[in-house]
Amino acid sequence: MRFSARFAKTAGHRRAFSIQMPDPLNRDEMMHRYRSHTCGDLRETLAGETIRLSGWCHRIRDHGGVLFIDLRDHYGMTQCVVDPDSKAFALAEKLRSEWVVRIDGVVRQRPAGTENAEMPTGLIEVYVAEIEVLGPAAELPMPVFGEHNYPEDIRLRYRFLDLRREKLHQNIMLRGRVIDSLRARMKAQGFFEFQTPILTASSPEGARDFLVPSRLHPGKFYALPQAPQQFKQLVMAAGFDRYFQIAPCFRDEDARADRSPGEFYQLDVEMSFVTQEDVFEAVEPVLRGIFEEFGGGQPVTQKFPMIPYAEALLKYGTDKPDLRNPLVIVDVTDEFSRDDVNFNAFKNVIKAGGVVRAIPATGAGAQPRSFFDKLNDWAKGEGAAGLGYVIFEGEGDSLAGKGPIAKFLPADVQKKIAAKAGLKAGDAVFFACDQEEKAAKLAGAARVRIGHELKLSKTGVFEFCWIVDFPMYEWNEDEKRIDFSHNPFSMPNFESEAFLALDPADEKTIFGMKAFQYDIVCNGVELSSGAIRNHRPDIMKKAFALAGYGEDVLEEKFGGMYRAFQYGAPPHGGIAPGVDRIVMLLAGEENLREIVLFPMNQRAEDLLMGAPSTVTPKQLRELHIRLNLPDK
Repeated sequence: MRFSARFAKTAGHRRAFSIQMPDPLNRDEMMHRYRSHTCGDLRETLAGETIRLSGWCHRIRDHGGVLFIDLRDHYGMTQCVVDPDSKAFALAEKLRSEWVVRIDGVVRQRPAGTENAEMPTGLIEVYVAEIEVLGPAAELPMPVFGEHNYPEDIRLRYRFLDLRREKLHQNIMLRGRVIDSLRARMKAQGFFEFQTPILTASSPEGARDFLVPSRLHPGKFYALPQAPQQFKQLVMAAGFDRYFQIAPCFRDEDARADRSPGEFYQLDVEMSFVTQEDVFEAVEPVLRGIFEEFGGGQPVTQKFPMIPYAEALLKYGTDKPDLRNPLVIVDVTDEFSRDDVNFNAFKNVIKAGGVVRAIPATGAGAQPRSFFDKLNDWAKGEGAAGLGYVIFEGEGDSLAGKGPIAKFLPADVQKKIAAKAGLKAGDAVFFACDQEEKAAKLAGAARVRIGHELKLSKTGVFEFCWIVDFPMYEWNEDEKRIDFSHNPFSMPNFESEAFLALDPADEKTIFGMKAFQYDIVCNGVELSSGAIRNHRPDIMKKAFALAGYGEDVLEEKFGGMYRAFQYGAPPHGGIAPGVDRIVMLLAGEENLREIVLFPMNQRAEDLLMGAPSTVTPKQLRELHIRLNLPDK
């Protein structure tokens, strides 16, 4: 808010104002109690005007007896000058960092040579006439001035101080603007914002629930929603067409840099009578627009490519590929399987069902031997036997490899590998050999590391893609059974009648089946998962049966949705991009705690508010709960 009232200029008015509040009848002639302007308002055009500011003492400097106070509020910073002739000087000498003060003074241009072009207010300063202390500050446990790193426990315990720091303050404001823009863009596409319950029933959706005991129903519990998944599908079954919500989600899972423990927010979206492509056409311009609006001019993918899941695992070793990295992994199992290749370390793995993946390293031939040794040591640290490699020299038909594996590979095999991987003289190739899943994981991690070490990855861009065609089912090794691979609510990409007729023993068909499931990925960060939903009760019953779940499980865990679908449900689908991860990418941060107001620590503790905390015996009795704590 900008205040238009101006402080009356007579000394009499100043004296009167210093001892009494303004007369309500003359409010427009007097100055606001705390400020006439914000600390980001003042410019040269106001030179000579008497103004009032309120804010925090960001920094106080003594230059030869003249005090300079950098006064900060939510809107910016203004330099204020107090010289020994000012009646405010004695009080100014007592001020310390983060004291909250009100300052009256006159705006003037800074003397030539003292301007600060990096500050919006850097051409002016305020010559202080009067200071009022509004809120003194105790000795600070951490300074607010500067952007130095401090221990996480201190930052979280004193988060209110941490949030005063410029970068974090800007990140939180960016988050708010991004959410405003997401809402506007969704509404412009005809989506309506709904609110779904926070207290709901527990359901097995892949993570642990946060449970809330019921006082009125002893022994029963509510759960905080892991996502509004069932509710948004019920909204479609209820006849609404385009739903969205900036939805809080609660999951009792371990923290990671890109995942907050406890709670997070997502742009939850659902649409009726849509295909997978319809969802893409609705969501893609929203995300592209957000990154163009808040990405600081960095290029954004205009048409997000669709990459099948199996292709992503082969080419990038992950279903979250960072497309800024130009390296593409290729399969060279056939080349190492030839009779004239005598590298038994790989051949034995291949005979046991393993594969060989080749990771190109453009320009790595010029690297010292230590570069290759460090990568080999890194691979061993990841649990692999190592990373074999070949360095290519020569040109055209004379292209030949050298290195520890080259001697086992005939010249024509070397050329085939080079051609497959797009390699030329001066390039190198690394090899990962293991069972398919492990080989893909190692090759994917090596691709990222090599791209980083050789500085091959693009910077200053946002590279998006869709990952599609996820497998409907996978083998659950722990429980030795078929299980859902991604989302139990997804529609199988399989002809309906043929699906209903599937024999549970036909594992080849079951494991080869794809689902209408998709992820959206940006710069190697998964922003969202989504799917076209399984809206037919008969197909849903069959899908769960193939995974070993009876209809009783459907009724017990998903009864509301299962029953709703029996009364006519439309084909529908949706997605839920993570708001926290979107803001993290836009802010250039690597940890979600830098873009969340009041985050928890890695142990899911709120150090500021002291949560989780013990409760009184009376509270436990009201909830009919008796504690059975583990032995210390």
